[in-house]
Formats: sequence, C-alpha cells, structure tokens
Amino acid sequence: MLLHGKTAVVTGAARGIGRACATRFAREGADLVLLDIGQDLDGVPYPLGSGSQLQHTADLCRAEGAAVITVTADVRSAGQCEAAVARAHDRFGAVHVLFNGAGIAAPSGKAVHEITEDEWDLMVDTDLSGAWRMMKAVAPEMIARNEGSIINVASTAGLVGYRNFAGYVAAKHGLIGLTKAAALDYAPHRVRVNALCPGSVRDDLRVEGRMLAEIARSLDVAVEEHEDIFVQAQPMNALIEPDDIAGAAVWLAGDDSRQVTGTTLTVDGGFSAR
Repeated sequence: MLLHGKTAVVTGAARGIGRACATRFAREGADLVLLDIGQDLDGVPYPLGSGSQLQHTADLCRAEGAAVITVTADVRSAGQCEAAVARAHDRFGAVHVLFNGAGIAAPSGKAVHEITEDEWDLMVDTDLSGAWRMMKAVAPEMIARNEGSIINVASTAGLVGYRNFAGYVAAKHGLIGLTKAAALDYAPHRVRVNALCPGSVRDDLRVEGRMLAEIARSLDVAVEEHEDIFVQAQPMNALIEPDDIAGAAVWLAGDDSRQVTGTTLTVDGGFSAR
C-alpha cells in the first residue's frame, strides 16, 4: 500500500498507460480522479478514449478498493482542467499526485515542411500545453500543503528524434523541459515534478492500448507485423509492458522518491542508451 492515504488525478485514464497506472495506483491504496476526453477529435485519425472505457477503468479501480470519481474533460481547455481539479478537491480534499497521461500520437507521418498549422497546434496543445494546464490547476493547493508529486508522461521521443514525427517529438521534448523548469519552481515547496519516458509499449488488450499500432500506421508499418518490427530496435529484445510503466509511476508518486525531482525516468529496455 505504497500510496495509502493519497489521492491521484490521472489524465488519459480511459485506456492504455493511463488505465494501467490508475489501477496500479488503486492497488497501492490511492483514491482516484480519472479524466479522459470521452469523444473523438477532428484531426486525430483514430478513436480516442470513450466514456464507457473510462467507466471500465473506474470499475477496475473500485475493485481494488479505491474511491473513484470520473470526469470527462479536454486538457486543451483551461476551464475544464480547473473544473476537474475543483471536483477532486470537493470529493477528496486534496490532490497528492497528478499523473499527466493524456496525449495523442497523430496527426503524424509527415516531414516537417508538410505539417499544417492545424496539425502542429493540435499536437502541441494536447501533448504539451495540456500537461501545463493541469499543472497550473493542481500546483497552488500542493504548494499550500508543501506536498505533491507531478508525473508527466513524455516518451523516448522526448529524448531523441523520430523521422516524420516532428510535432510529437517537439511536444515531448518540450514536456521534459517544462518538467525540469517546474521542478525548480516548486522545489522550495516540496512539490516534485518528474518526467516518465516510456519506450515502445505493447498494446495490451487488457488496457485496450492502441498507441503503438497507431504509430505503426503513421510509419506505414503493417499493423500485423508492427510488434516484431519494433522489437528489433529493443536492446532487451522485448516490448515494454504497461505494468512496467505503472511500476515506475508508483515509485515516482510515492514517498520512496521524496528526494527525486526534475528527473527523467526512462523505461525503454535500453533503447535510448545507444
């Protein structure tokens, strides 16, 4: 029960890494505020997390003994982010952990000069500015209590470049920069800010993940072959599992990492070490 007595806000909780981390947080004793957009977006060429998927995540967390509320919110809206955090305070009194997992992998698959203004804005507004808006919403109360852990889900794309993914790479690099700057701003208040960088995470059906498949589509990689192809780039000869990310997130959220801030924790099987 490493998170007993803590309340965690998890964005992007409907499926994938967000669901894996939410259920692991619940298993470790946390209560949960689960956010997802609950609808598709123009410009994103695949379905986003649905309301029913978000409710399923909530059911899984409740089965672990957690108290849970769900909020449909778009992280591109400051008002919706603030309203979600206000609901968290009304229900639980405090937010101890913010897990910024909301993000999109596409529109991608184009060279830099082929990206449209709308495509660029959509990617950066979701993957970078969305995390910033959630941080703005939770930080004042964390500062007032001199306690908190903020975990920003970046990517190995925040550490290295990927061909035809300039918007995603730029947003994730920016998220790591934001993490480091915020860590320094909040360090005097004992509020920690860290970035979690997953490598190629397998699309586990239990969490309804599909991010790796969508990245494969953007690269014109056959979906039926994409896992075998991505494994070839993994030094440990295996894709990352959602539970691997969840374990790292629990450590960053809990008190065992109380002196860890401004860091980038990479869970990529050695990919970025090359």
